Amino acid sequence: MEIWIINGPNLNLLGVREKEIYGEEPFESCLERLKRKYPDVTLNYYQSNVEGELINRLHEVGFRCDGVILNAGAYTHTSIAIADAVAAVAAPVVEVHISNTARREAFRRVSYLTPVCAGVIAGFGLASYELALLALLNR
Repeated sequence: MEIWIINGPNLNLLGVREKEIYGEEPFESCLERLKRKYPDVTLNYYQSNVEGELINRLHEVGFRCDGVILNAGAYTHTSIAIADAVAAVAAPVVEVHISNTARREAFRRVSYLTPVCAGVIAGFGLASYELALLALLNR
């Protein structure tokens, strides 16, 4: 099984930025832990701060992989284009957020992605990625 994890803007700064919200662990250590725990799953990772690059990657992998875990960051709340890309691909996409967006600023409570995703995992820190992976594995 091949799963892609795609992270959007500012998620390259995990472990550095706003530790009280996003924690102190860099994403790379979370990814390595998932690879060790799920050796039968091919986990690929991509991160970009650029909306168009995220769309291009979704187009590239979304027709050939078994699933996508997508944390689009702030683009979740602004990008109809990313939502259209998610709707266009064949692979199921699970929307992920490290923080509980429903408990944050009002603008973060709106997601253009939720209606086109297979499901949403939010608020469990980096464990949200593993929960999303388990959801895809159990589909």
